Amino acid sequence: MEALLTCLLSVWVVWEALGSTVHLHKANNQDGRCIYSFSVPSANEASCPSLDETVTAIQALQRESNAQRVELESARARLSLLENRVDQLHGSQVARGSSLSVMGLLRREVDSLKREQAQRDTQVSKLESTISNLLQDKSGLEEAKRQLEDEKNELVRRLENSIQEVAQLRTRQCAETREGPSRDSLQGSQEVSKWDIESLDYQEVKSELTEVPASHLFPENPSSSLPSSIEAADTGCGMLVWVGEPGTLRKAETIAGKYGVWMRDPEPVTPYTHETTWRVDTVGTDVRQVFEYENEDQFIKGYPSKVHVLPRSMESTGAVVYRGSLYFQRRKSRILAKYDLKTEVVVVQKELRNAGYHGQFPYSWGGYTDIDLAVDEKGLWVIYSTLEAKGAMLLSKLEPETLEIEQTWQTNIRKQSVANSFMICGSLYTINSYSSPEASVNFVYHTSTGTSVPLNIRFQNRYRYSSMVDYNPAEKKLFAWDNFNMVAYDVKLSSI
Repeated sequence: MEALLTCLLSVWVVWEALGSTVHLHKANNQDGRCIYSFSVPSANEASCPSLDETVTAIQALQRESNAQRVELESARARLSLLENRVDQLHGSQVARGSSLSVMGLLRREVDSLKREQAQRDTQVSKLESTISNLLQDKSGLEEAKRQLEDEKNELVRRLENSIQEVAQLRTRQCAETREGPSRDSLQGSQEVSKWDIESLDYQEVKSELTEVPASHLFPENPSSSLPSSIEAADTGCGMLVWVGEPGTLRKAETIAGKYGVWMRDPEPVTPYTHETTWRVDTVGTDVRQVFEYENEDQFIKGYPSKVHVLPRSMESTGAVVYRGSLYFQRRKSRILAKYDLKTEVVVVQKELRNAGYHGQFPYSWGGYTDIDLAVDEKGLWVIYSTLEAKGAMLLSKLEPETLEIEQTWQTNIRKQSVANSFMICGSLYTINSYSSPEASVNFVYHTSTGTSVPLNIRFQNRYRYSSMVDYNPAEKKLFAWDNFNMVAYDVKLSSI
């Protein structure tokens, strides 16, 4: 039995060593027993190997098995690395998907932040616009304050001078009374001291502060009241003989309306009528808004039908509306502009050569009123002065379509000595005070004769600060802007 096991073990060893080249046979012998036999290709191997050879073969097999085990472990290690790599790749794909999701969220968040930024930018833009408007208002207020302070200082100076002159007059009168002067000589001395053609601005303030009636400043003039011998003419041209009480139409709502200009077109064109009214608040450094009212009722209620925004800033209160266009002076320049109210375009610009501007030759109230446009029965006029004229009022007739000067007159009236002026029937009228409640129309210059005549027609500054006075030939009225208030005066003209 042991020999059989040894033989079988040898067969197995040989089988493992030689593989399929060894053939094993099993069969029954004649006695019915199982006989195992095998054959090998080697002719030299006639019997089973020895035990030593078997042990050697087993050791070789063990070494091969160990080598295969090492290779298997190496393969298993590589397989583990591959599995880890696969897991990592799978994880990176998941992470990539997650990162894409995160990127989508971030992108949406960025879009939301951009929208919020745009909203903030819009709000900032609105705030900057509001701040700009407030700064402009502040600048206007500062300018008004400065002018008021200048006027105050000037009034104080003039008051001191007038007090000194009054004291001198009283001393002189007392001395002359003791000497027994005649009444005519006394009256003559008073007239000389109170009327000085070279210092009308000084005389204006003195007459206000000392409340000297205007009739004392000028020789008595029959035109100071409406005489019964003169039949007033409601139509046509004539000489101004009477100005009525002011009627207030409305009051400005803001500080920008302390002074301004309001007007109607005496010769309107479609779509405008005689009732269409325009208004401009002129306090500020960038005056561009022109409020348009369809009729007087809407003007009184303060409901504009349209607001024009001029392409260039205008200056002062000298603007007028005539034949469908607004005529105005451009800010800080001597350029006159014609603005078509229907097409909203500046159609003509013309420089008024040598004219003073921006405070060189204003009216006595100030306000950069160096250049003043006016309209009457004869057409379009401009009132101004130059260095060559040494401050005397110049009057030029303008061609409305081109703004070319047709003719110019030089008066003997100093522009800074009067508070306001206006044109009626080709004659220039001046007002002696913008703040006295009992002022007067004190001069008239006739272009037909080239002469000026003193007048004494009562003119009331009801609100004590008239910054604009213009004549409307269609309505035979004076339009004025008096300390935030838009007022109108009826007038009477003598028949020719």
